[in-house]
Amino acid sequence: MSTIKHLLLPILLSLTAPQSWAYKLWYDEPAVVWTDALPIGNGRLGAMVYGNPYVERLQLNEETIWAGQPNDNANPEALEAIPLIQNLIWQGEYLKAQEMATQKVMSRTNSGMPYQTFGDAYISMPGMTNYTDYRRELCLDSAKTVTYWTANGVRYKRETIASLSENVIMMRITADKQGSITLNANFCSPHADVIIRSEGESISLEGVTSSHEGLKGKVRFMGRMAMTVNGEKAQKVSQNGVISVTDADEAVLYITIATNFVNYHDITANEAERSKAALEKAMAHTYDTERERHIENYQRLMGRCTLWLGEDIYPNLPTDKRIVNFAENDDNHLVATYFTFGRYLLICCSQPGTQPANLQGIWNDKMFPSWDSKYTTNINLEMNYWPAEVTNLTELNEPLFRLIEEVSQTGARTAKTMYGKAGWVLHHNTDIWRVTGGIDRATSGMWMTGAAWLCHHLWEHYLFTMDIDFLQKYYPIMKDAALFLDNMLIPEPKHGWLVISPSVSPENVHPSKDGNVAISAGTAMDAQLIRELFDNVIAAAERLGVDDTLTQHYRERQKLLPPMQVGRWGQLQEWTEDWDDPEDVHRHLSHLYALYPGYAITDKTPELIKAARESLIHRGDPSTGWSMGWKVCLWARLLDGNHAYKLIHNQLTLTEDRFVAYGKNKKKGGTYRNLFDAHPPFQIDGNFGCTAGIAEMLVQSHKGYIDILPALPDAWKAQGRVTGLMARGAIEICNLEWKAGKVTKLTVRSNAGGVIKIKYNGKLRTIKTVKGQEYQL
Repeated sequence: MSTIKHLLLPILLSLTAPQSWAYKLWYDEPAVVWTDALPIGNGRLGAMVYGNPYVERLQLNEETIWAGQPNDNANPEALEAIPLIQNLIWQGEYLKAQEMATQKVMSRTNSGMPYQTFGDAYISMPGMTNYTDYRRELCLDSAKTVTYWTANGVRYKRETIASLSENVIMMRITADKQGSITLNANFCSPHADVIIRSEGESISLEGVTSSHEGLKGKVRFMGRMAMTVNGEKAQKVSQNGVISVTDADEAVLYITIATNFVNYHDITANEAERSKAALEKAMAHTYDTERERHIENYQRLMGRCTLWLGEDIYPNLPTDKRIVNFAENDDNHLVATYFTFGRYLLICCSQPGTQPANLQGIWNDKMFPSWDSKYTTNINLEMNYWPAEVTNLTELNEPLFRLIEEVSQTGARTAKTMYGKAGWVLHHNTDIWRVTGGIDRATSGMWMTGAAWLCHHLWEHYLFTMDIDFLQKYYPIMKDAALFLDNMLIPEPKHGWLVISPSVSPENVHPSKDGNVAISAGTAMDAQLIRELFDNVIAAAERLGVDDTLTQHYRERQKLLPPMQVGRWGQLQEWTEDWDDPEDVHRHLSHLYALYPGYAITDKTPELIKAARESLIHRGDPSTGWSMGWKVCLWARLLDGNHAYKLIHNQLTLTEDRFVAYGKNKKKGGTYRNLFDAHPPFQIDGNFGCTAGIAEMLVQSHKGYIDILPALPDAWKAQGRVTGLMARGAIEICNLEWKAGKVTKLTVRSNAGGVIKIKYNGKLRTIKTVKGQEYQL
C-alpha cells in the first residue's frame, strides 16, 4: 500500500498544483567549480555531482570525517581571570579586559576541529569530448541528479542518488545503443597516506583524518566502490584501485563510506566492517528497487509542504541564467524553487540518527574549510533549523536535539572548570567532539549564552508539536542552562541591573577610549536570551506541574534584567550603553533577536517595534548571505512583505566564483549557480534562513494567534498556494490559496485539539477544534 501511495502522490499533486511538484535546478553546461555542482545527500553521505560527460566527478563527504579525536578544550585559568576581567570592564578598561579574556579565558588547547572531505570518485568515459544536446538537473521531486548528452550518435544518461533508505550513493549510466558504455572509475583523496586498492570486484580507499592544533587525528575512514553491469558483451575488471568497464548496456555504481566514530567520546567502531556491510546490503537491491525506496522516503518528507506562486514564465532559462535575470525581472517560480531547495537541503543533510547540519550542511570539498565548517552557535547552527518546524520537517530536528543533549553534558564540565558554577555553558562554537570552551579570540568567543539560544529550539519544538513527553525529557536541560546563567548574573554599577560579564554582542564592536573593542557587559542579546529562557523554563515548569519555588525565583530575577532601550537616534540599543553607530552595517543583528527568532518585540510593544525597524534600516540590506536570510525573517515580522521580498532579491543575486563570467566578479553575499548561499564562501545557513523567511511571510503564529498572509509582497499577490505549513499549537495549514492578495481557500487541522485563533482577510476568528480533524474556513 505504501508503494502505491508514493507512486500516486505526484499524480495527485499534479491534479491540484502541478507546478509545486515540478521544481528542479537545471543547466546547459557541466559544473566548472564546486559551487556549480549539484548536491545530494542522505544525512550520512553527501556528494557534489559535476555532470561532466567525459570525466564525471563526485566530490564525497561522510558526516563523521572530522580532524582530531575526543577532547575537552575548557581553560581552567578562566576561573581566576573572570573577576579581574569584570573589574577592568567596570573601570572602562575594555581593551585590557578583552586582551586578558583572550589570554586567560579562551581555550589554550584548540579552537575546535575541522570537518573534512573524504575525497572524490571519478568516472572517466572516453570519446565524450565532442558532446551535444547537454543538460543536467537536480530534481526536487525525487532527490536525484540527472545528466543527459549525445556523443557519437548515442544518447547517454547518468542518474545519481544518495539513498534515503540505505547508506549508499548510487549512479546508473545508460545509453540508447547497446554496448556503448565504457568507463574507468576510481577514488582519490587529499588526505595524507591514504591506501587505495582493489578488493575482488570492488575498490577501496582508507585513511585517517588530520591532526590539527596539536591534536592528533584519529578518525579512521574507509570508502568502497563496486559496480554491476548489463550487456551481452559487457566486461568488468577491478585492478590497482580502478574499476574498468567495456561495452556495457548499463552500469550501476555503488559507493559507501564508514568511519570508526561511535559518538563524541567513542571512536572504537570498525570502519572496514561497517563499510563492507553497507556495500553488501546496498548491492542486494537493484537500482530500480533502491531508487523507488529512496523516492518514497524522500516524498514522505518533501510532499508535506508545497509552495506555488504562479506560472513559470521562464521555463526555458537555465537556473544560473534565471538568477541573473532575477536582478531585473520578478520570477516567482525561482523564489518557490529556492524555498523548495531549502527544504531539500535540510532533508539531505539532517536525518534522525545523523550529525546535525554544520556550516556547510554536509557538503565540503576542503581539508580545512572556512571556520572549520563547525557548529557556530551565535546564529549559524540555529539558523540551519529555522525551517524545520514551520515547513513541516520536525523530525529533522533530532540531530540538533541530540547535540544539545551532548553539549549539556560537556558544558556542565566546562561550567565547573571555567566558572565554578553549576548548570551548563556553551560559548560561540562547538564541533563533533562537543567542545564547549571559549574558541578563537575573545572578540567572538567571549559569549556564554549559546545554551540559551539552543534551548529556544527545545521550547519551539514543544509549541509546534505540543509533545509533553518531549518537554518532560528536555526540561532538565533547559533548567540547567538557566541555572548557569542565573549564577553568572552580577549587578552592573550604573543601574544595578543584572548582567552577564564579560560578554560580546556577537562579533560586533563598540567604541572605547582605546578604539573599537568587542568586550563589554550586559549586551541586549544576553538580556533578551536570558529573559526568554527564564520565561520558557517558567512555562515548561507550569505545564509539567513542577518547581513552583524556582519559577517564582525566575520571575523576580527577570525584574532585575536590563530592559530593552531606545537610543539617541531612535534605534534599539545593542548594548546597555548608547554606543550604536548609525553607520554600522555589521552582518550580525544580535540585538534584534527579540524580534526574530524570539517574540518579545511585537505590535504589543510599539515603541520597540519602531526602534527595531530603525536599527534594521540603518544596518542596510546587502550583506553576507546568511545575514540577508535573517533580514527576510525580520522584515516579515515587521509585516513589511515588500521589504522582505527586496531582501530575497538581494539574496538571489549571483555571486561569481569564476574569474570571467557575466562581466564582473562580485564579492558580497548572494547565491551561487547551484543555489547555495554565499557568505561568501558557501554557508548553508543562508539557504535555511531565507526558506524560513518565506514561510514567515505567509504564516505567523508567535503572537497567540495564527496570522495568514501577514507579509505578502505585491509581487505574490496575484495568486498563490501553500500547503502543509505549521503553526504553534500543533496546527497544520493544510491548504491556503489566495488571489489578488485575499484568501480564497483555507483548511487547517489541529494535531492537538483545543481552541485556536486565526486571522485572515482582516478578521480574527476563534475555532474549537478536535484533534486530527480538518476545518475548512
